[in-house]
Amino acid sequence: MAFALMALLVFVFPSMKYQYEEKMGGLIWSLLPEQDREERITIVAIDETSLADIGPWPWPRETMAELSNKLAAYGSSLQLFDVVFPESKVGDDVLASALARNNGVLAQVPIFDPQSSLRSGQLNGDVATTRCQFPIPNANSYLGNTPTLAQTRVGHITPIVDNDGMIRKQPPLVCIEGRVYPSLALQGLLSSLASDHPTVSVRKQQGQMSSKWHVAIDSYFGLSIPIDEQGNMRLSYRQSPDSFQVVSAANVFNGSAPAALLENTWVLIGATAFGLGDVVPTPHSGMTPGIELQARFLSNLLDGRTPYTPAYADYLLWFEGLFFAGLLLLLARTQAKFSAYALPIATLALPISAWALHSYLLSFDIWLGWFNVALFSVLSGALFVLADHQLLRHQHLRVFSHLSSYLPKPVAQGLLHTRPSSAIEAKRHDLVLMCADLRNFSAYEESRPPEEAAALLHYFFTEASGVIESFGGQVEEYKGDSILASWHTAQFNDASNRAIDAANALQDRMASILPERPPKGLEPLALGIGIERGATLVGSIGPAHRRHHTLLGDTVTIVLRIQELTQDLAQPILVGECSARDLHGDSLESQGSFLLDGLTTPHVLFAPKSHRIDPLVDREHNRVVPLRQSHS
Repeated sequence: MAFALMALLVFVFPSMKYQYEEKMGGLIWSLLPEQDREERITIVAIDETSLADIGPWPWPRETMAELSNKLAAYGSSLQLFDVVFPESKVGDDVLASALARNNGVLAQVPIFDPQSSLRSGQLNGDVATTRCQFPIPNANSYLGNTPTLAQTRVGHITPIVDNDGMIRKQPPLVCIEGRVYPSLALQGLLSSLASDHPTVSVRKQQGQMSSKWHVAIDSYFGLSIPIDEQGNMRLSYRQSPDSFQVVSAANVFNGSAPAALLENTWVLIGATAFGLGDVVPTPHSGMTPGIELQARFLSNLLDGRTPYTPAYADYLLWFEGLFFAGLLLLLARTQAKFSAYALPIATLALPISAWALHSYLLSFDIWLGWFNVALFSVLSGALFVLADHQLLRHQHLRVFSHLSSYLPKPVAQGLLHTRPSSAIEAKRHDLVLMCADLRNFSAYEESRPPEEAAALLHYFFTEASGVIESFGGQVEEYKGDSILASWHTAQFNDASNRAIDAANALQDRMASILPERPPKGLEPLALGIGIERGATLVGSIGPAHRRHHTLLGDTVTIVLRIQELTQDLAQPILVGECSARDLHGDSLESQGSFLLDGLTTPHVLFAPKSHRIDPLVDREHNRVVPLRQSHS
């Protein structure tokens, strides 16, 4: 599922993958750049000071020739001009002579835009020993130098500009009209070789950790330029911009340039003045002079440190993704409490790990890639977290369902948000209590199979709970063969009326489900109900590992005793005096004052007129037996 989502996102938003892969992939370069000074290359900058002292750009050919001569006088061994001279002008021959004498290399611009038809100037500097072949890219148009200067050694300066304007790659070789032309940095490297016609070849490599293709210079032992299937070499930004030595062209003209920076060095001459427009964004700065990029390309070639993607990178990424998926699966199978914390942490940590591994390999110039694995791990982790959350939610709902089947629902909900405690946790409430008891059930249970007695009691509890809850009541406890229910007076102003209505409905319901004829020798089953109102302590007691929900207080004792008197008074429903005050007087009939068992204060009891049971004297046992009758 995660792989399908990843593939869909990459397919629908391909630019997103490329931008994040490239921008974040080289982040380590800007966070921890190398500070070692590049002493082999010096940038001669055509900066604002130079334009102010010498004149506006472009400078006359004689001025450029003078700059070349002065650099030669400082002792520069190679001069690379990041400049193109397409128009013929006065002084071309002077500049051509200076460049030939001072080991100079000019620039030219292949144009990859298929819509362009520009063919200006003359191309030069092709590598005669190399033929056009895959994966060397082809250009249809170009901007070359004037024919007078075209005889000078030349290298192209055409980088690959991404959609965000950043330059990350450049082809070291370009095919134009069947000839192969090297880049400015590569032409500079070829110019330093003793051979006049070095052999440059493009080969396919077989090593697992090598690039698929590379450019080799046969006369330069050990030099291999890794390129991708588009024929591009990747530019490394590992060096800090401060690593490159920069000298103003104005200082070269007036002789104040530090000789140590120019003597026996390769110099790159190019524009850095902001007004000349040759600036591009890089990981280090939003406005980096283009000449700095050429210095980086040249430094990469000299060091043999060109970042590349291994031929088996896809297999390595697959292995990394499967490892992350296995780790997430392992975490998901651990204990629920551990996985609840570990999975979200892993979902955040694994993408960072993919980027960290990519950045670590980048220190060895291996560009592995990280975005696909990071996206896959994020999606996988999110799905695992979602599945784990749904499982926990399902388990919590199931536990709550079980808990609320043993306890009143508000009590069960409260337990979900509290930790177990060994202390008394109870609050005082003003409640109307009702105790409904199946009379003679113990004798019935003794004479019948336990399965039959259990079925009858289960049916009684089920039906009684439904009736009580339909009138807004709450079942607090099942005690033996009786039910204790409550109505909160803070929730219902007519709590006593609701309790009476529930008692009447319960008597009617039990009349239809209790056996009409008891087993021989047994008294008939009947339902006795007691109702009273008063302050009640509601909560839980007991040790933390075994709590008990209970109701405590005089009101509980009184309602239990009132229920016990229903048999003696032959009344199915009896109401205490506190609850009777809430009811209409004409709906109740006083039964007198009684001293309830275990209590010291007499209580006046009332019976609803809607349910009366006339006593029948059991002559055999000389006692009064309640006989169930339908209400009038």
